[in-house]
Amino acid sequence: MTDSRIDALTDVKYAAADLRRFAAALFRSAGLDGDKPDVTADVLVEADLMGHTTHGLALAPRYVQEIQTGSMAATGEPETVSDRGACVCWNGRRLPGVWLVAKAVDLALDRVERSGTVTVAISNSHHIGCLAAFLPRATDRGCLIMVSSTDPSQRTVAPFGGREPVFTPNPIAVGIPTDEDPVLVDISASITTNNMGARLMKEGRRFPGQWVLDAAGQSTDDPTALTKGGSILPAGGLDHGHKGYGWALIVEALTQGLAGFGRADAPTKWGACAFVQVMDPAAFGGRDAFARQTGWLARACRSSAPRPGVDRVRLPGEQALARKRGAVTGGVVMYPGIMEALEPIAERFGVELPNPLST
Repeated sequence: MTDSRIDALTDVKYAAADLRRFAAALFRSAGLDGDKPDVTADVLVEADLMGHTTHGLALAPRYVQEIQTGSMAATGEPETVSDRGACVCWNGRRLPGVWLVAKAVDLALDRVERSGTVTVAISNSHHIGCLAAFLPRATDRGCLIMVSSTDPSQRTVAPFGGREPVFTPNPIAVGIPTDEDPVLVDISASITTNNMGARLMKEGRRFPGQWVLDAAGQSTDDPTALTKGGSILPAGGLDHGHKGYGWALIVEALTQGLAGFGRADAPTKWGACAFVQVMDPAAFGGRDAFARQTGWLARACRSSAPRPGVDRVRLPGEQALARKRGAVTGGVVMYPGIMEALEPIAERFGVELPNPLST
């Protein structure tokens, strides 16, 4: 979920390269080894570039805390549970989920020309961050990509018709190359996310609609209900929530089901099971034919006559890509409070905060 409020925040901006260097230095000082600090920093900053501000550097303080307590493993490699070339399963061994998923995407891209489709299922991973941030790794190379995740240690989303939570928001992201910009879909099986609920509670704000249930099963816009036995509604809410419910079940099967580890094992640590699939259109009808079809569809959607009150029809990811281009050239606007939260951590590790760009 991008946050529209950042469009109005133009006072303090940072160079993306400076943010990456800072975050990598912070993670390295905290204990991550090898390329883990750089990859984790790249993906988190990519989320901020796109405007997914709850899943960018806002996560860094908690990631550092998890490294320090040992809940996030700082060193090592995933365990290969199975590898049939086009089908791979890893035990993530509590390693940084952002790094594991990026590693899985890169592995799939290395093999996809030979196999056509490559799928990687990951169990026992730490949190994997913003799913949309992984998509350009594949779409930039003309490949279709799907990434999905769940956290089997948490229950915050109720099944349709119920009031006791069973799932997490269970996002799924799909990157679709076209003959122009890619379509970048990043959506959850729930109306909102845990991180957005936490942000609204911290800021004393409410949801825009009746997006959650209280402990008695009554819908409300009060995010504090989530701390009092409430739950997030599935996508579609009280009216069409059976669709989000079904979607959540699909994600559970693709992630913890294929990975062979999940809720049935009663894990207790914040983390994820993830699903990554990369498809090469060249193995099917051809890359040019694929781009011709997806490009036509993208243009047809954009040219669709807007309904009253809508300026124009946009494609998923269009706003995120525009934000990214603006941030690369003009600087990244950080959501209020993120740099302030990082300051004492940076001081503790002796890492210098990046300097804002002059306005």
